[in-house]
Amino acid sequence: MAHEQAFWPVECGEGEPDLLVCMSCLSEVFRRKVPMPDCPTCHGVSTYEAFTVDSIRDWGTEELIAKAQVAQRDVSLPPVQANDFSAVESSE
Repeated sequence: MAHEQAFWPVECGEGEPDLLVCMSCLSEVFRRKVPMPDCPTCHGVSTYEAFTVDSIRDWGTEELIAKAQVAQRDVSLPPVQANDFSAVESSE
């Protein structure tokens, strides 16, 4: 069984950057939250800085830009609850 990642919510004001990038590995980005207890890739702690998707496009890798775009796009989707399997297709 896969371990579910836990997150700390991050307050961001209207119009402020809300994509948080791990500055240790520069390969993880989350919208208005940071993983706890550490970065899932490099295990850095408290290494996140806020950026907009446009600023990430200026300096990020293709992988980071893609992750930022997904995080930004998922804003309009309702959060999926841990026990909500309606979004998962059956393979049967």
